[in-house]
Amino acid sequence: MSLHDPAVSRTTGAPALGPAPGDLSALQVLRALDGSPRGLTEAEAGERLARHGSNALPRHRPPSRAARLWRGLRDPFTAVLFTLGLVSALVAAWGTACVILALVAVSCVLRAQGEHRADRSMDRLRGLVATTASVQRRTAPDAAPRVREIPVDDLVPGDVIRLAPGDLVPADVRLLKARGLTVHQAALTGESAPVPKAPADLPGAGDSGHLLFQGSSVASGAATGIVVATGPDTRFAAVRSARRRRTVPSAFDRSVHGISWVLIRFMLLTPPLVLMADAALRGRGLETLPFAVAVAVGLTPEMLPVIVTTCLARGAALLARAHGVIVRRLPALHDLGAVDVLCVDKTGTLTQDRPVVDPARTDAEALHWAGASAWWTLQTAGPADPDPLDEALLAATGPADWEAYDGVDALPFDPVRRLATAVVREPGALGTHTLAVKGAVPDVLKRCVLGADERTELLRRAADRAGDGVRLLAVATARRTARTRAYTPADERGLTFRGFVAFHDAPADTARDAVRALAARGVEVKVVTGDDPATAARVCRDLGIDPGEPVPGELIADLGDGRLGALAARTTVFARCTPEDKARVVAALRAGGRTTGYLGDGVNDLPALHAADVGICPVGGVDVARESADVVLAGKDLTAIEHAVVAGRHSSANIASYLRITLSSNLGNVIAMLAAALLLPFLPMLPAQVLVQNLCFDGAQLALAHDRPDPAALRRPTVLRPRAFLRRITGFGALGALADLATFAVLALCLPGALGPRDEAAFHGGWFTENLLTQALVMLLLRTGRHAAEGRAPGPVRWAATGLAVIGVLLPLTPAGPLLGMTGLPVLYYVLLAVVLALYAVALRLLTSPRPSSPASRS
Repeated sequence: MSLHDPAVSRTTGAPALGPAPGDLSALQVLRALDGSPRGLTEAEAGERLARHGSNALPRHRPPSRAARLWRGLRDPFTAVLFTLGLVSALVAAWGTACVILALVAVSCVLRAQGEHRADRSMDRLRGLVATTASVQRRTAPDAAPRVREIPVDDLVPGDVIRLAPGDLVPADVRLLKARGLTVHQAALTGESAPVPKAPADLPGAGDSGHLLFQGSSVASGAATGIVVATGPDTRFAAVRSARRRRTVPSAFDRSVHGISWVLIRFMLLTPPLVLMADAALRGRGLETLPFAVAVAVGLTPEMLPVIVTTCLARGAALLARAHGVIVRRLPALHDLGAVDVLCVDKTGTLTQDRPVVDPARTDAEALHWAGASAWWTLQTAGPADPDPLDEALLAATGPADWEAYDGVDALPFDPVRRLATAVVREPGALGTHTLAVKGAVPDVLKRCVLGADERTELLRRAADRAGDGVRLLAVATARRTARTRAYTPADERGLTFRGFVAFHDAPADTARDAVRALAARGVEVKVVTGDDPATAARVCRDLGIDPGEPVPGELIADLGDGRLGALAARTTVFARCTPEDKARVVAALRAGGRTTGYLGDGVNDLPALHAADVGICPVGGVDVARESADVVLAGKDLTAIEHAVVAGRHSSANIASYLRITLSSNLGNVIAMLAAALLLPFLPMLPAQVLVQNLCFDGAQLALAHDRPDPAALRRPTVLRPRAFLRRITGFGALGALADLATFAVLALCLPGALGPRDEAAFHGGWFTENLLTQALVMLLLRTGRHAAEGRAPGPVRWAATGLAVIGVLLPLTPAGPLLGMTGLPVLYYVLLAVVLALYAVALRLLTSPRPSSPASRS
């Protein structure tokens, strides 16, 4: 029975009801809903509630813990590690299998726990929603209607409800009566100013001025309306259900996952290559399968899921605790670190979502009379809450502007005549009353005693001021002979013009600091809003952003994706945008290679929140926007975004350090291991030795999650570019392989059998020591924070590298050495090894020195 049509207005982005009920008269709507202006009976309401269900939006159900664990296991790299663990078990490499599967389990649990914690925090942030509504119902068909409060969930189509200032609109409503009604519908359309609403007996096609939508709120006035849609049939629910999954990979997918897929290919190719080479050159067959699996595992950065999850979860926990930022999707923290352009919908995000008087463009006399009019209208028109413009006027004036007068009568704001008038008695003015009139500029001026040229000049001045992004009220007065009967709109004639009062949107308290901090971090801010171009440009200027030439949404619709991408790259302000326009701008920036964040708080921001690499919503946003966002700001402090960006870069820099260190070391090891397998009469390392070496190295690398990167790495967006990154890793790996081959030469010189079969245990011990020592060097020299760490007390990475080096030297000399197939070596070996390591360290520093201060993760 609900009257519903999914049309959407092209010009404003507002939901536009179609032929039913948008284009029907009030009587036709009542007939279609089988309703009455007197309201439904309780029996009719109960029957409709059973038929249509509760007036509640479908609740977002977070995934279960099992679903979160399964989602973590589907990560490509985790899935490959899991497969390698199973293969290791099949070839009876039980130690390797247990370690790999344990790492997989830890990673999945950490990721699931972090996301579960974020969802619990979100549950505590759910905003207050309307819980009751004033509904007019009857106990029987012939009984008198009675207004009472009922739970919002019990509203049904056909109910007649009453609305007052401050009420949330609980369903989609067709107005029957209204007095001075304006509503906030920024969550639906992006318009920051309250929108006038009034009943219309025969509305025009596409007109929505007589309709109220769930998700909006009453700013001023009072209204009676009939409910035309509830629950999932409302416009709010229709937009909410139109969620779209990302079809373009996020920054995290393009970086970490991109690197992972390259490594996966190498890992899958390595075992068959080792088997074929050993079979062809050494005549060894399936007995080398455990070694081949060990080589594949050796190439694998098996701690990657754990390091990534630990870095991101630690950063997310610190953000929530210190800055009130809730990261709902852990990879979004990495995406924040890579963001280089932030698109914002200014309504409710950059601004306080309320107007303030602009003194530079306001006439003092006009402000005085406007303040008196606002005060005495509220005092004489009965109990009412001030609308946002009246609140701004009262804040800009004071009792000195009001108390000199006595209120006589008032004509509240009417959306048709677009005026509000207070009638006051001035001190000493016996026998006269003064009308203080304020309202829309054209409507006030046409009631003033002005010549044609003077009126034209005033309209031009008003247009000039409005072009600077301010909203104007015109103010006028008139004296009338005192009388006892009520004043009417017919008395608003023959006025004397007093001047203009200008308003602009008040920037959020921390918005200017946030914009400045983001610019210092290399993040460009663009405004993509449903508001007027001049208003959006004015807000930008107030925040220190050069707005350039704003682009209206009507132009976006006429551009192809290629031309829009070029326009988006050079434009700062997009205005009068529909939700689809916002999403297209964000998608165009991403297609141009930009990593994009979007900050929005309304239903009209949903498509853009989904289109961005990372969607951000402040706590004041509508519930559906908070549920759809990747990051939620628990306060209106926009500097928290800068803290979140820094935290993302911190985590990303540590992840990049891990990848750089482990891949460089592992690649060099695998190259040397393959060469040794073809040159030596024995396996270069036993599977147990590979396992112990990997365990030691992996344990030491956990310290990277707690490292402090070089401040230079936090100044610019952190982006891992897989191809360039892997090219540099290949250089580091080749250098590591040369160090390993030099060690082979040292071993051949120091061992009596010149690497014959009887030197197997000594070779294993010598190479084990050299491997752990080179890995310790790589940890110190290739990590992102090494420049900042120099000269400070040892941090976790230095302690971990020192421990790794000690194990590498001492383990072959302990009783555990022979159990692992290793023995100690002569002193000459350690002397020559020190020379090899010193040369390796110098070469490694030379290889990294051309870019000492640039973020290595940008490679």
